[in-house]
Amino acid sequence: MTGQADRTNDPTGGPDGTEGISRRARWEAASAEWKAFASSYALVPLRLFLGITFVYASLDKLTDSAFFAADGSGSIGETMRAVRDSSAIPGLVDLALKNPSGFGYAIAFGELAVGIGTLLGLYARLAALGGALISLSLWLTVSWQVNPYYLGNDLAYLMAWLPLLLAGASVLSVDRLLADRRRRMP
Repeated sequence: MTGQADRTNDPTGGPDGTEGISRRARWEAASAEWKAFASSYALVPLRLFLGITFVYASLDKLTDSAFFAADGSGSIGETMRAVRDSSAIPGLVDLALKNPSGFGYAIAFGELAVGIGTLLGLYARLAALGGALISLSLWLTVSWQVNPYYLGNDLAYLMAWLPLLLAGASVLSVDRLLADRRRRMP
């Protein structure tokens, strides 16, 4: 081994063809590349979770005939009457109680639109706004009385929508495809 130089630290070149680049410099470049990639895709898991959850919640409501009833166990009407006096905005509950099944369908189809929009990244900020508003209304009505507050899930969903509302869907999205297409047009 005498007479052989350590080519990985040799500034004139190495066995892998990287001339003048040390191992540390290659590691730092790869690390910076990974950080940029991870930053670009950081909101994708959140989009998947919220999109799937809202589609599932919608389908769960739409396939449960008892949910849309004005009265009875598991109905939207019964749920609204049960939380009316403990909600932050009883007037909002009163509004829902004027037509419980209509309110139930509005929530179910709203969740479906928000979920699909979020999964596809189609009008992603608008979908996130819809998700945040649904979560806010549920927090102020249905889960307001949960004590301590952190045991209620609607506030956590509201907070989860905020990064998507601010950032949109910049990767793996229809919004991105449409933006790229607009840029290519003369």
